Amino acid sequence: MSSIIKVFLLLAVMICISKAQLNEAGQQCLCQRVRRGITSKNDIKDIQIYKATVFCNRVEIVVTQNSGLRYCLDPNVRTVKKLVANMMARQNITGGSGSQ
Repeated sequence: MSSIIKVFLLLAVMICISKAQLNEAGQQCLCQRVRRGITSKNDIKDIQIYKATVFCNRVEIVVTQNSGLRYCLDPNVRTVKKLVANMMARQNITGGSGSQ
């Protein structure tokens, strides 16, 4: 096999691999399924918000209950938006922006 054909084959393989990796972007998200709401505000231990990245192309909201159960919320639902806004407002009030 001539060296030119080998170079073209290597180039073709590299293109195929890079396209496959691009198609899988967004597939490494934490949330495979999302809920449209929460069961009880009193049962929430923690809420974590993950911004979109090159690994996951969407915002993810992960709720941890006092029992340790974790689930994801749909960030586009109005009640979820209100919950997140309220939690952020509370954090700004209690956390403050202390100077060091």
